[in-house]
Amino acid sequence: MASPLFTGPPEIHSFDGILFDLDGTIIDSTDAIVKHWHKIGKELGVDPEVILATSHGRRSVDTLAEYDPSKANWEYVRYIEGQIPKEYGADAVEIPGARPLLSALEAAAAPWGIVTSGTRPLMTGWLEVMKLASPAVHVVAEDVEKGKPDPACYRLGMEKLGLDGSSSKVLVVEDAPAGIRAGKAAGCMVVGLNTTHKIEQLRAAGADWIVKDLRSVTLIQGGQGAKGDKAVHVQISGVLRT
Repeated sequence: MASPLFTGPPEIHSFDGILFDLDGTIIDSTDAIVKHWHKIGKELGVDPEVILATSHGRRSVDTLAEYDPSKANWEYVRYIEGQIPKEYGADAVEIPGARPLLSALEAAAAPWGIVTSGTRPLMTGWLEVMKLASPAVHVVAEDVEKGKPDPACYRLGMEKLGLDGSSSKVLVVEDAPAGIRAGKAAGCMVVGLNTTHKIEQLRAAGADWIVKDLRSVTLIQGGQGAKGDKAVHVQISGVLRT
């Protein structure tokens, strides 16, 4: 089978803000998460591979509700997720291109944020362990009633950026089908990263662009957005040719 062709020419687009998923998009903590769910699966008496088959991109509270509703509460979930970076921090790596892109966004004071299915202790723990730029805007699992693919998380992210979803142009960067669907349902354009899922899954979820990783997304410069705010001019390159 021929390798996918990530050879699309560079495209420059302007957005009023960018919202990133975390795991699989900014960092790859796959090995850590596998170890985590193996530990939890053993405690629950559930095959961890069954849990792992559907857990990526979803909130742990939603996953746990399927196996032991008594543990599907924020006190427990925040505790177990807060332990992951502490216990398995050495197992995580940054997604290629993440560090320079996030640093450039911070340096430009661009409007950006993180919208994750993880809890706040998990998100802050990973950003501290990886020593990556942390935006002022965060949306975490506890902030919404329903997790991805429900669009509430990305709508809240836009609201925290001071943007109106009906008139603002927002870019979402995701790796999971559930997150891509959430971004699209929130009215955003979505870059799908081919880091954790198959191309067919990203395409079926509705990604507007599919690229290998964040090396294909670069900040060009700041400017004026639709409402006179600073816009984010982004170059998207190496897009999958359909």
